[in-house]
Amino acid sequence: MVVWWGTRTECISALMRQVREGGLTPTDERSARHVLQALMQTWAEMQPSEALRSTAERLLTVHPLRTADALQLAAALQWCQGLTTGQDVVTFDRQLRDASYREGFTVLPEAF
Repeated sequence: MVVWWGTRTECISALMRQVREGGLTPTDERSARHVLQALMQTWAEMQPSEALRSTAERLLTVHPLRTADALQLAAALQWCQGLTTGQDVVTFDRQLRDASYREGFTVLPEAF
């Protein structure tokens, strides 16, 4: 699994938002953090670079993405060197799903 450098922070942000909004109990949040810690031991991270930033900026001009989503998609494009056929992107964000599909990725999960 390859993820963008900011993925861990985005996951923690999402968990804490769910706690604040009542979607997760503090116990559930701690359990989710343990899962996140386990996943972190298995993934590789795409680091920030000028090329990645330039790609993200291009993506912002052609897709209705937020900054973090553009950076995630740019990292995926950099990882596969732009050869998206047969490569998967996993996301639940509708705009990121649409942009990833338009860039040629297979988007998972299929049913969303």
